[in-house]
Amino acid sequence: MAEATKANQTNDNPSHLDQKMNLSTGEPGTETIASELAAIFGDRMITTEAGCAPYRKDESFHVARPPHAVVQPENAEEIQEMVRWCARHRMPIVPRGAGTSLEGNCLAVCGGICIDTTRMNSVIAVHQDDFHAVVQPGVTRRQLNNYLKGSGLFFPIDPGADATLGGMAATRASGTNAVLYGSMRENVVNIELVLADGSLIRTAKRPPKSAAGYDLTRLMVGSEGTLGVFTELTIKLYPVPESILSASCAYETMEGAVSSVIEMHKYGIPVARVELLDEHTVGAVNRYSKTDFAVAPTLFFEFHGSEQGVREQVELTGEIVRENGGSGFVWAEMMEERNRMWRARHDVAYATKQLRPDGKIWATDVCVPVSRLAECINETRRDIDESGILAPIVGHVGDGNFHLLLMVDHENDEEVRAAEALHRRMVLRALEMEGTCTGEHGIGYGKLDFLKAEHGDAIRPMRLIKQALDPQGIMNPGKIFE
Repeated sequence: MAEATKANQTNDNPSHLDQKMNLSTGEPGTETIASELAAIFGDRMITTEAGCAPYRKDESFHVARPPHAVVQPENAEEIQEMVRWCARHRMPIVPRGAGTSLEGNCLAVCGGICIDTTRMNSVIAVHQDDFHAVVQPGVTRRQLNNYLKGSGLFFPIDPGADATLGGMAATRASGTNAVLYGSMRENVVNIELVLADGSLIRTAKRPPKSAAGYDLTRLMVGSEGTLGVFTELTIKLYPVPESILSASCAYETMEGAVSSVIEMHKYGIPVARVELLDEHTVGAVNRYSKTDFAVAPTLFFEFHGSEQGVREQVELTGEIVRENGGSGFVWAEMMEERNRMWRARHDVAYATKQLRPDGKIWATDVCVPVSRLAECINETRRDIDESGILAPIVGHVGDGNFHLLLMVDHENDEEVRAAEALHRRMVLRALEMEGTCTGEHGIGYGKLDFLKAEHGDAIRPMRLIKQALDPQGIMNPGKIFE
């Protein structure tokens, strides 16, 4: 599989930027360029090697060159000024939030200017009667929910990391609650953004529905910074449920666990979360989080609703679980118990890391129709065992999405090649099952190879859209398309 090799080649090759600008080495013209940026951003411009170095990484195993400069705008006007400046100089622009992405989505593979949006972190308005919040892109999901405490509303999309809402929209994130509340695709009402020519547009207004023109909001959600820089988002909020109940349940087989979820869908049980951990993941979680879950394929459930509604969901789920070989149905009713269970789920990456301290996590995912999920996971598990790679499986089983956490020594070329081959087979298997190469991580530059395999000739209109909105190719180059 070519991802790592291609990334290294991209990082080593000179680009037109290197002739234009190298703020870290002081080549001719640097002083002028640096002074122009300083006039706009002052001490919110970073050009030192040490200051730019953290921006060469996100939460993925991918590594890129550092950007030539980092700027930290505080409003849309500053972003407009920065984008216009980059357009004049033909400089790459790399928007970035909290840096929690997993496919190198926010890395400066061609150098350029990183626009760090984390200072744009104000909640602008909450329209309670419309269930909307208007936020700057640097607001994180935890920050928003803390702000909403006492309002009776919350924002449910939970990718695990405390990501910025701008980054979540840019990568079309989802997470543990997506089975009930959907992904960012369903929960972004409109976006204000700066296009590659520096113009500021808004993709929609705030009505419950509209049939006016192309759906630009859905186009921008998942665009990974390749079409513009987000400056404001309006997102959906939901009432805090009257009753929340969580549970875990161990299964004899992976098929039994997945069959339970399929039957829950058939009966219309509105489960809010349903997460799958294979036995390897459960063992790691027990050691790291000091839990005592049965070491077997395990589902974590959460139900939201009225007191009576949740009781009915629980009763029917219990019957389904028993019919499919589930046992040890343990309920967590108190908030402390629920938080402990879900904290253990969210600590899976740290738990996996403890299994091999000298390894590095390569987190990747696919998504298939739920009816093919058990088959896909079991074939992937056999493939993992044959490869010799340590790779626990965890999944958002309610919507057919699962993740591998491959533990790889990146100094060992043979091991890297084995992991790449395993990854490629996993993705191609998902595509053969009418699935997708990425359920919620985006393409970035880590999955460039697979976009064509998934979409075929549909790549052509995608490229035409990119060319029309970014004719100079300055918006996050090297992402989604080669």
